[in-house]
This record gives sequence, C-alpha cells and structure tokens, in this order.
Amino acid sequence: MKIIDKVYINGEFVTPQGKSVFDLVSPVNQEIIGRVTLGNKTDAVNAINAAKEAFKTFSKTSVEQRIQYLQQMLEAVKERAHDLIEAMVKEYGGPLQFSSASFQNALNGIQTNIDLLKTYNFSPIYGNTMVQMTPVGVVGIITPWNASNGFICSKLATAIAAGCTAVIKPSEMSAIQTQILTECLDHANLPKGVFNIVNGYGNEVGTELATNAAIAKISFTGSTVVGKTIAHEGAATVKRITLEMGGKSPNIIMPDAILSEAIPNAIAAAFMNSGQACIAATRLLIHENQLETIKNLIKENVQQLTVGLPWEADTNIGPMVSKKQYQKVQDYIQLGIDEGAEILIGGLGQPKGLEEGNFVKPTVFINVTNSMRIAQEEIFGPVLCIITYKTLNEAIQIANDTSYGLSAYIQGTDEEKAKQIACELEAGRIVINGFKHDPMAPFGGFKQSGIGREFGILGLQSYLEPKAILI
Repeated sequence: MKIIDKVYINGEFVTPQGKSVFDLVSPVNQEIIGRVTLGNKTDAVNAINAAKEAFKTFSKTSVEQRIQYLQQMLEAVKERAHDLIEAMVKEYGGPLQFSSASFQNALNGIQTNIDLLKTYNFSPIYGNTMVQMTPVGVVGIITPWNASNGFICSKLATAIAAGCTAVIKPSEMSAIQTQILTECLDHANLPKGVFNIVNGYGNEVGTELATNAAIAKISFTGSTVVGKTIAHEGAATVKRITLEMGGKSPNIIMPDAILSEAIPNAIAAAFMNSGQACIAATRLLIHENQLETIKNLIKENVQQLTVGLPWEADTNIGPMVSKKQYQKVQDYIQLGIDEGAEILIGGLGQPKGLEEGNFVKPTVFINVTNSMRIAQEEIFGPVLCIITYKTLNEAIQIANDTSYGLSAYIQGTDEEKAKQIACELEAGRIVINGFKHDPMAPFGGFKQSGIGREFGILGLQSYLEPKAILI
C-alpha cells in the first residue's frame, strides 16, 4: 500500500497541517491501494505565500532561463515514463493504450511551450505603442482525476513559460500519480516556490485558491458545476479564469461517409478513456436512411472491443474510476431505458467475469431524441446515443442543441462540405475525419463547456497581461 503523507511547498516535501485521510481504492477489485493525507486551508495559504514570494524574482527571468527550466522539467518527467503510466493504469484504471498516449500528451504540453518561447514576442508593437506582455501573477491550477499528469504538465509548463508561479490542487483520487509527478518536478531543480502542490478537498484547498486575493488567475479543468462555483468565488477578486468543463460532443456522419471507416472512428471517439473524457463524441448523428446499415456496423465494432484489466495491452475499455462513477453510469443507462430509448448493444450490469470491479458494458442507444436527458447530460462513461437526421441542416441544429460546446466531430468524403458544416457548429474544437490532437491549437469550449483557451499561443497569452507603453 502506498502511503502519501506530504505536500510540496516552497521546494520541499512537508507534513501537511490537514489531518483528513483519503483512501485510494483500486477500480479493478475494490482493494485499498493507498492512503493520502490531505492538506487544508492553512497548507493552501502557505503554498500561496511561497508562490507569491517566488513570483518576485521568477517573473523577471529571461526567456532563455525559462526555456532551460522547461527543458529540465521535460527530461525529469521523461525519466519516470514507466512509473507514471503504470500509476495511471493501476490507480485510475486507464487502459494501457490510453495511459501511454496520455503520457505523451504530458510531454507535448511541456515541449510546445519550449517551442513557443523560441518565437513568441513579449514586446510587440501595436500601432505606435509598445505592448509588454507581463506574467499575470500567481496561478491556481485545479486538475481532475482523468489524465491528471497531462493536465498538470501542460498547465504548469504554460505558467512557467509566461513567468508565473503556481499552486496546484490535483484531484485527491490521483494522489499516487501526483506523488510520482511531484518527485519528477522536484528532481527538475526549479526555483523554490515556482510550483507548489497540495492534495486536498475542493471545499478547502480549492476554495482558498478561488478566493485568496494573492491568486491572480485560476486554470481549472473539471465539471461544469464546479467550474461555475469557481467563477462565482473568483469574481470577488476579479481573477482571470480559464475554465475547461464538460461536454456532450456530437459526431455527424455525413451521407457520403465511408461507413467502414467512419463507424470505427465513431466508436473510438465515443469510448476513448473508457468514456471518461470531456471530449468524447457521445452523440452520433446519422442520416435516417442509413440507420439499419449503421446498426449492424455498430454492433460488429462494439463486439470487437475488449473490456478488461487496464494493464493488458489489448484492453480498450477499463473500469470506471470509482464505485460512485460506476453507479452514475448505471443510473443513466436505466434512465435511457425509462425515457424510451432502445439498447442496441450493452446494457445494465457488469461484463461477465469482471464483477469485482467498476466495469461497464459499452452501451449504445438507438431511437434517441435530442431532448432526452441521456442526449443532453454528460454521462462520463462508455454510453453512446444514436440520433437520426433528415438533412445536414437538421444535423447541425441537433448538434448545436446543447448547453455544451467543447468538441465536435464530422465524418465524410466531401471535405469542403465538412468544413462548411464545421463553421456552423458551436464548439471550441472540431475534428474532421478521425481523431486528432494538435498541442499548438487552442483548446476550450463554447457555452457551458468553458471560458478561455489552453495550448499554443492563445493558451500562453491567457497567463499574460498586456501593458501598453505609450511614448
């Protein structure tokens, strides 16, 4: 059993003032695999004070110095590749396939900031005025339990690139992953106080980050409900806020799509990370005339998926992160049945032989209308809703008929038409044909999927304040 009884403040592992202990439970068999002592408000304040003091000098570092710090960070994280991937698989239940890709995303989050610093102009001229792009201040970083390492690395790397210091509150459910990553960052020999990491509950550590006047900016990834609370709490001190929240992403299959390619892509996009992904394409929009053909293809492709132990190389879908999350998904499957949708494949209960863990049968509903709750609410599990349309204009209307707007997907051979559709969709990132990620492209949501953008130039600028100097 892994015992985690330290937080990281001002360059040192220290015993937290908090006394609450959180059990880390294996999603595979419900065994306790670790315990973490959580920090409290006092620990959060100590971390904030350390970051505030460090900001005085770190904000004045040169671009060359920050590139070197990021390079040290990159090398330190690379050295623990096996440990970081293994921890994600065992603690969170992320399939090895996804966990390996997630680790690469963590590295990309650091490398892209190194690349940005080599070309970004911190003193552009607008009109006749020099504009100095200055670091915003101490940043509060709040990350979720899915893909924890990637979120921490990308957000912290961006803060460092901008010249900011940070206090990080990861999910307590990712404490083993966080511990290994903290050891990596400690080994990177960054200046004391530049980053501080405090495990703790949201209503203690998270609230302190959102309300403390010394925190200039919050970068949050998580649920829409919590994001709204952070925005409300941060308003009193006019914090700069980046929120990346929930999604209910549509995937439009155009009538001209090659279905033998589009359907496997659709299944992969819906069930990525066992469906525990904010960008999962959980609403599949198909032309009504193709429903019968697509039903057979969906069945064939879902039947080929392997639901199993996350550390096995051929596993596509692992367990839900917790018993609570498993039950939430079960409740939504029952809700879909109650709403009148029809289960095409999957359904209630656990797959045979996996009854000890939080495993869900990959489930696909047909006869779904977009007004149903299963089509409007984020389930965060391997559940896909198929909705039919008569025309592409109707497909666009259905796709946009949601309170979310994080991602969207389009499959079709006519790429020009697909681009036209993309321009009509209300989503922050739209992928045409397949599943792609560009760490230099802005990422964030429309509507209740968030505020602001991460990654690339726009992500870096969200950690900077423009100061106009008129001569």
